[in-house]
Amino acid sequence: MHQRKIHHTPVALTTLGFGASVIGNLYRVTPPADAAAAVDAAWDAGIRYFDTAPHYGLGLSERRLGAALQGRPRHEYVISSKAGRLLVPNEEPRGADSDGFVVRDDLRRQWDFSRDGILRSIEATLQRTGLDRLDIVYLHDPDDHWRQAADEAMPTLAALRDQGVIDAIGAGMNQSAMLARFLRETPADVVMLAGRYTLLDQSALDDVLPAAAQHGKSVVAVGVFNSGLLSRDRPTEGMKYDYQDAPPELLTRALAIADVCAAHGTTLPAAAIRCAPCSPNSTGCA
Repeated sequence: MHQRKIHHTPVALTTLGFGASVIGNLYRVTPPADAAAAVDAAWDAGIRYFDTAPHYGLGLSERRLGAALQGRPRHEYVISSKAGRLLVPNEEPRGADSDGFVVRDDLRRQWDFSRDGILRSIEATLQRTGLDRLDIVYLHDPDDHWRQAADEAMPTLAALRDQGVIDAIGAGMNQSAMLARFLRETPADVVMLAGRYTLLDQSALDDVLPAAAQHGKSVVAVGVFNSGLLSRDRPTEGMKYDYQDAPPELLTRALAIADVCAAHGTTLPAAAIRCAPCSPNSTGCA
């Protein structure tokens, strides 16, 4: 599979990546065998970029991805995870996570973009995955934490990058405006743009992509199915858009795009995947 480099770093990503939120039991239980088979299928298809996060299933995604990649040549794949949400003991568990993942809530998420929090998060990720290093670390959803993320967390990641501990740093969010600020105002190499450059939403054309082009940085476009609405040939009611049930007007738009795809001999999911990597300064999609 073709690869694209993250500008000014040694990291090259396959144009398609594997987003590991689902193997963290996003919305529903994914049996262990199915999670392992999904990673195997991605590998067999030539995918060599795998992304995870502590947030996904309260660490379940990281554990499963690390186990599935165990034994594969480490130099052949790129793995990214995220920091900013520490997993700490939950003093008042109710039996089930309330953040969209079907897992027990023996742990809870704790926002922390301090230097110590970032270092602790990375160390915990390495323990859960069984890896000795991460290729990319993104700050995860710092929407309400700009000052600490920009002034403390990003310099911490930059120091680790400069020491050769990690190869590339950035931020990942479901909005574009703050990601553009990370590109313009911090030492980020790359941003993970979730859902804002898709068939249904190209808002990143106004800020993230121009910022990346101006500063010679890179963009990884993810969430290209907008949480599921674009993942089937014919979308139906109840499918997700931005992690919520898709409103009727967006379902109507998706169905109209599906009709155009069918008229041209392709499918809505195929068009959704092709949309992101064709964007300027994009390294690929997951």
